[in-house]
Amino acid sequence: MDVRRLRTYDAVALTALLWFLGKFVRYAFPPLFGPLQAGYDVSNAAVGTAFTGFMLVYALMQFPSGAIADRVGPVRVIGLGAGVAGVGSLALAVDAPFVALAGIMLVIGAGTGAHKTVAVRLLARTYPDRTGRVLGVHDTLGALGGVAAPAAVVLVLTPPPVLAALLASLPGADWRGLFVATGISALAAATVFVLRVPAQLSASAMAPTDADAADPGVNAYLVAFRDPRLAAFVFVTVAFSFAYNGAVAFFPLYLSAVAGLSTSTASLIYAALFAATFVQLVSGDLSDRLGRLPVMAAALALASVALAVVVALGSDGSALTGRYAPITLGALVVAFGLGSHGFRPVRGAFLVETLPDRLAGGGLGVVRTLLMGAGAFAPAVVGAIADRAGFRPAFAALAGSLALAALVAAGLWATR
Repeated sequence: MDVRRLRTYDAVALTALLWFLGKFVRYAFPPLFGPLQAGYDVSNAAVGTAFTGFMLVYALMQFPSGAIADRVGPVRVIGLGAGVAGVGSLALAVDAPFVALAGIMLVIGAGTGAHKTVAVRLLARTYPDRTGRVLGVHDTLGALGGVAAPAAVVLVLTPPPVLAALLASLPGADWRGLFVATGISALAAATVFVLRVPAQLSASAMAPTDADAADPGVNAYLVAFRDPRLAAFVFVTVAFSFAYNGAVAFFPLYLSAVAGLSTSTASLIYAALFAATFVQLVSGDLSDRLGRLPVMAAALALASVALAVVVALGSDGSALTGRYAPITLGALVVAFGLGSHGFRPVRGAFLVETLPDRLAGGGLGVVRTLLMGAGAFAPAVVGAIADRAGFRPAFAALAGSLALAALVAAGLWATR
């Protein structure tokens, strides 16, 4: 094996490791909604709103992080964001009131929010001939954080004796140990990233270009979205993000409340959603070969059908009960995950290629601010509807949003 060639992948490996930790800490919260409700005596709406705060701050970081990276380079922005997220995770070791927990979630959201927009630009510049494939690898490893997080939650809630002894040294609930370990890992990984990655990157990937240095201003970023097709695609990403984040935030509780599954079974099925992330390796590569729009349209169609069937099966309350309910639900959740994850790296590659290079960081930040903003409000909306009408109507609204995204993507493909 050519070691020198292997080292050219240090950038994607370390960037993906930080994304793994960022996704891990994000998706450790939804499986803990039940214990948080019990421990703090709060409602679905309260935990949903706290998670919305996390996601909203995450969303608001997209444009400034991209625009700053256009000026100072991506390594500093990614490294600083990972450090902030690591410190926030460590702060959860302190047993404090629910309002303090919600505040710390905002800090973690800000830190993790500095990563994805900047990472897409960094990797696209570093691997210009393999953008779809490399973004597929990055997003796959990141999404594995969503696989690991529910399993880790189960582990800390029902720890073996040795782990139980370690967790007992922490104040408050055992789940806090999960965030302590994540915080230490994030700080260590951020240090290695900042020290190692600059030596592996070309000057064009590390630093702003001459065009970047000319400070385009906020209006230049916004003008780029006057193109009707680009605006339509932004709508697709926003509708998808709302549906995906709303479903992901409450899938464990949905599976427990509607299907009657145990917390452990619901968490395992939830982990299976993220295990489907490996499809990104295929979808990213296929989009390099077949084009971005057909792959995106197919992925969204699969995800929308799967989520709609989850809702439809339980329309009379009987189809989600019985011996085969976990298998049926697991298959549908995996199908939803295949479509959702398959869409994500192709979306990023499409946007980077469509936007002018001098606006790529901030422009991608504008899009991600919109889509993550929609996704940030989704948990609060789902929680509020669930408190008033039940989880099934809430998930029906999410399925409708996803179906609309699939239809618009198909229209863009048909009229290209």
